Amino acid sequence: MPLTFGVYAGGLAATADGDVTPGPAEDPRRITAALDELHGTLPFLVRGYLHYSDAAPGTPQAPPEPWRYATGARRLDLVLCFREPGEDLTGWLGFIRRQIREHGDRLATIQITEEPENAGPGGDGEFPAVRRALIEGVHAAKHELARLGLDSLVGCNSTLRFDPEQAHWSSLKEIGDVVDYAGVDFFPDVFAPIPARKLGETTAGVLRLFREGSMAAAGIPPTVPMHVTEHGWPTGPGRPLSRQAEVLETVVRTVAACAAELNIGVYQHFALRDADSAVDDAMFRFGLMTSDYRPKPAFGVYRDLVREFGAAC
Repeated sequence: MPLTFGVYAGGLAATADGDVTPGPAEDPRRITAALDELHGTLPFLVRGYLHYSDAAPGTPQAPPEPWRYATGARRLDLVLCFREPGEDLTGWLGFIRRQIREHGDRLATIQITEEPENAGPGGDGEFPAVRRALIEGVHAAKHELARLGLDSLVGCNSTLRFDPEQAHWSSLKEIGDVVDYAGVDFFPDVFAPIPARKLGETTAGVLRLFREGSMAAAGIPPTVPMHVTEHGWPTGPGRPLSRQAEVLETVVRTVAACAAELNIGVYQHFALRDADSAVDDAMFRFGLMTSDYRPKPAFGVYRDLVREFGAAC
């Protein structure tokens, strides 16, 4: 079963304390050149994040204007992050509809909220109305896409959930038969070490847990695809470039091997470049490239895997 591949086209992330990882400004010309090299003529997703909040004017974007890269064989995977501390969802639902109207012809997928069960760095879980924002947002997005006659997929995601009750996903039965995909963000051997010999086995177990545990708990049927919405392994002191390439290859090959059985449609890497390669903190160095766009060995490995397992037009 072929996969559709993609990448978060920026470099900014979050530190363990929840702060944004600052670094050199994004370079659209170099981003475009890198994307062209990664996928050639094969279909490819460009993942970008927009943060919504009534309480904070403006809409932070990572990378800036991600839709500019959704050209040719590339389409946009747009993540709408809910960072609103209040309970009124009127503005949020209008924001979702507006993004679809503005970018619908470039949208392959639209993800409603980011890690809504995660109140830590990178997640929307600290905001009290996030569950309603997810459920009502999915319905609003589906309705707007149908009204405009667009074929974009609407989905949601989470980090790995190991609780037997799958409390987060069990609370989403209202949209279990509505979402077009469910995504998992996972970073094996980053926050807890995994022996190299067990990485493939562990990855396969994670994918099965997400399908048979998390997705099933929400009533999402096997016909609805699973997406790997974020995966990466940072470099830095004690984290060699060669190991990043090895982890990437092992994980992608495992995803490809499980794709038909578990109905996995998409794999996306986090991220295209480092936030700042001069900083020793691993959270700054998830990129396939350095912050000045020099390819790491993993860049070439990913390019080759895209060609080996990528879905044709």
